[in-house]
Amino acid sequence: MTQISKLKQQIAGCRLCAARFAATQTAHKPRPVVWFAPGARILIAGQAPGLRVHESGKPFTDPSGDRLRDWLGLTAAQFYDQSRVAIVPMAFCFPGYDAKKADLPPPRICGETWHDQVMEALGDIRLRILVGGHAHRYHLGSRTGVTEVVQGWRDHAPGVFALPHPSWRNTAWLKRNPWFEAELLPVLRARVKELMSND
Repeated sequence: MTQISKLKQQIAGCRLCAARFAATQTAHKPRPVVWFAPGARILIAGQAPGLRVHESGKPFTDPSGDRLRDWLGLTAAQFYDQSRVAIVPMAFCFPGYDAKKADLPPPRICGETWHDQVMEALGDIRLRILVGGHAHRYHLGSRTGVTEVVQGWRDHAPGVFALPHPSWRNTAWLKRNPWFEAELLPVLRARVKELMSND
């Protein structure tokens, strides 16, 4: 068994947060969504699965995923090609809802337990796409707001692109920041296309 295969098996069997999830409004059981393989050249570093992804067992099977695929210029088949694209959230399980039905943040114990191991196992990632503030903080060490980090995208391109979360909740953000779609996305799509076409 390869290092990555063993690691995927360990993460899939993780139950560290069982008691934490049982105490949420959803009272659900852990279901790690593990989506990476050897040879991937693009990393999508997300936040945590939502309820729909928890149910499907496949990352970004929701409207956020539709928007993200549009941002990247990828078809669903390309996006889910694990030999090219690794999808590694800061927490592998759906964290649950709070009393107001809002998503809880990714439990820190997940990232602290697994993330460094996954990054080491993946090796030669050519492009890191950081989705949301939690991913920005881990991969860039940022301590500022999402807008400021995303505005500084030229400081990290072409190896890293920091994005806002593609949730519908950020539709107003996109309207307030038209430069994101006009300036950042064309460069990101070109980089993604380049890496997806290289063998």
